Amino acid sequence: MELRDFVDTLRRRWLSVVILTALGLAVAAMFAFTATPIYQATTRIFVSTQSVGSAVEAFQGSSYTQARMQSYVEVTTDPLVLDRVIKELNLDMSAETLAGKISARVIPDTVLIEVVASNESAEEAAEISNSVAHHLREVVIGDLEEQVGDDSSLVNLTVVKRATEPQSPTSPSIPLFLVVGGVLGLIAGLAFAFARQALDTRVHSERDVAATTKHPVLAGFLFDPTAAKEPLTVHAGPRSPRAEAFRSLRTSLQFIDFGAKSRTLVVTSSLASEGKSTIAANLAIALADAGKSTLLIDADLRRPKVAEYMALEGGVGLSDVLVGRATLTETLQPWGEEGRLFVLPAGSRPPNPSELLGSDSMAELLETLRGEFEQIIIDAPPLLPVTDAAVLSKVTDGALVVCAVGLTRTTQLAHALGGLENIDAKVLGLVVNMLPTRGPDSYGAYGYEYVEK
Repeated sequence: MELRDFVDTLRRRWLSVVILTALGLAVAAMFAFTATPIYQATTRIFVSTQSVGSAVEAFQGSSYTQARMQSYVEVTTDPLVLDRVIKELNLDMSAETLAGKISARVIPDTVLIEVVASNESAEEAAEISNSVAHHLREVVIGDLEEQVGDDSSLVNLTVVKRATEPQSPTSPSIPLFLVVGGVLGLIAGLAFAFARQALDTRVHSERDVAATTKHPVLAGFLFDPTAAKEPLTVHAGPRSPRAEAFRSLRTSLQFIDFGAKSRTLVVTSSLASEGKSTIAANLAIALADAGKSTLLIDADLRRPKVAEYMALEGGVGLSDVLVGRATLTETLQPWGEEGRLFVLPAGSRPPNPSELLGSDSMAELLETLRGEFEQIIIDAPPLLPVTDAAVLSKVTDGALVVCAVGLTRTTQLAHALGGLENIDAKVLGLVVNMLPTRGPDSYGAYGYEYVEK
């Protein structure tokens, strides 16, 4: 993953990261404020040896003590000591339970043992710590170490710091809880964001399309909530951002080598509802506005839309011409004041659209129309549900594939394009539709602002 992909994912999924981080903080705060406070009290014991002879013997005694320090630490939590503590303080717990509340250690580079008692009560924590130190001394001196001289022990344990009642609990540490909760929430949020991004194969931008196919992206169209009511943007709002995008698409097509004077192209998509009919109609208007004699054919014989968008009578059209029920003269309808754009509606809905569009009659009809029009735009059905568009692509100069942001998945787009490539149909390029106007995938803000002014 590149840095740009990382940043785009964060910008696209930032809300998930924020919510899970806040949730982690909330859970941590709940535990911190509801957890039982624990107090710790500490006692320190100094371990020494009695000097009974020469300096050499004293040194040997000191070494003896150092070697046994860790053993004294282990004895601290032994029932031999803790049973006496329980009896003295009248504690309602076993030696094993009490051992879980006691910790002891040798302070490095010293002969000091530190005994720490933890308890829900500050007063009881201090009492336990002091009692453990007291009885540890009794056990070591009286029971474990050998006696020397006048029945005194070679080793002596002296309490140098008695435990006092702690004023504040050592846990829970609210700042620590919040930091840990926030970090864990942030990690969970990032993991969720990147997992969701990895599983989301929908097209979000032109970059996603470019990463899916080698075919060029010829144009991008911003999402327009009014497109359903006013689909003919080039006609209704010639200075709008979408109208300028159609003129940009028209310009891009001029640089494609069609290999013929008359250019015939199919406008299709992977799935339904990606906006192919709207794009086909507006592209035809833009071409006609540029002075080209243009024909718009509605070859979507299953769900025709062109006649509705162009406000024309669509009862008779392409299907009727192909079966011989009508002629071109009877079905071609002029559109617009300039007289350069004509429309051939879909006509009656046949039972066999694919066979009809792939027939010799269709190929002959297109050959005839090429001699009469400079530009022929064919609105065809989507590629994945049916084969109509693929069939038409073989008898035209190529296909213009529409891809809708947030609707088309990259796998669907790749499969649709692969279907065209498998039959050696030419893919002229792609058009990305419904691009967002805001957010990390927003498109074309600078140029469109200029146009609107």
